[in-house]
Amino acid sequence: MAMAHLRIRSPDPPSRWHNHKIAFYRDVPEILHRLREAGVTVAVASRTHTPDLARQALGLLLVPPAAGHKAKGEAPTPAVRFFDHLQIYPGSKIRHFQELHKQTGLPYSEMLFFDDEHRNREVESLGVTFCLVQSGVNDRAFEHGIAEWRRRHPVEVAEDAAATSTVDSE
Repeated sequence: MAMAHLRIRSPDPPSRWHNHKIAFYRDVPEILHRLREAGVTVAVASRTHTPDLARQALGLLLVPPAAGHKAKGEAPTPAVRFFDHLQIYPGSKIRHFQELHKQTGLPYSEMLFFDDEHRNREVESLGVTFCLVQSGVNDRAFEHGIAEWRRRHPVEVAEDAAATSTVDSE
């Protein structure tokens, strides 16, 4: 499971967002396409006092076709379609992840969370891998998060397991 961030290019409060551009960070659309192609469950965990506005933004924000598909004339896709689960409401990220765990059945240890607020590291107490992205999600931050998740969850290759079994039985 992975999470993504929106960037709102406005110093104004939500009530004044008329005529302001709302966009993902530059690399996020391709990351979303890669996650979709890989069959990864993707969710939004947003602590906001304007959940309806956030959901509306995800419905209106268009993700361009994946690289290589633009020439085929594919239309942009509403961003909300890239997310399997939406946890958008005020409150602790702990609560967001508890709900995601209940909805998906995924162990916390399989979850990777990108966020720009250090205080949300609290989700690590559940076993979620947290990746602080102070300047937003880009390819480098995404790959760093994946590498950190893999470091915490090493996968034993089948050949290694067979070799270990042979050594253990001697």
